Amino acid sequence: MIKVMLVDDQDLIREGIKMILSLCEEIEVVDEAANGKEAFEKVKKNKDIDVILMDIKMPEMNGVEATKKIKELENSPKVVILTTFKDDEYLFEALKNGADGYILKDVKSDEIVEAIKTVYSGNMLLRSEMAEKILKFINGINKEEKKKEVSISGPYESLTQREVEIAVLISEGKSNKEISETLYITEGTVKNHLTRILAKLQLRDRTQLALYVNKHTN
Repeated sequence: MIKVMLVDDQDLIREGIKMILSLCEEIEVVDEAANGKEAFEKVKKNKDIDVILMDIKMPEMNGVEATKKIKELENSPKVVILTTFKDDEYLFEALKNGADGYILKDVKSDEIVEAIKTVYSGNMLLRSEMAEKILKFINGINKEEKKKEVSISGPYESLTQREVEIAVLISEGKSNKEISETLYITEGTVKNHLTRILAKLQLRDRTQLALYVNKHTN
């Protein structure tokens, strides 16, 4: 019997998946949580959970951070990310944090069952068309360019790691489209990060940002 925990902030989603899994004699839903924090606390107490179906966007603690904390536990359960696949950056980060795979929320019921069985048996669950892209992200492969090394300190202490990466790429003359392809995130996400970077550093535009980065990079 494969013991499963469902983690999603929407009751309807949890109930729907629970109903689907109840039809499989090999799977038992033993626990549920409405956010990542609750899931982490329950996993610490319940060592019998084999597989977690984990939503990405949730209040208090999202699925990305919850996956990281759960995977740091001894003998941690397998984690399958539930996603709409519109949030590539979150998905990649979750996989980098140790998630064992992902499924789309609109898959057929038998695919959910098969996904649970796949990760339970020790295999990684990735869609073939995205496998290479995701594995490159996880392994940090970047054969085309050598990035400047900038630590989050001094002039960059107000920025997140992702914001530093984007700032450096902008200093190299990359467009939003090129940055999105390099970091495997959407152009909209790049624009949002850029807006926050300029606000934090009190700069007017990407030209000033490029000059700022080059001035403060060894």
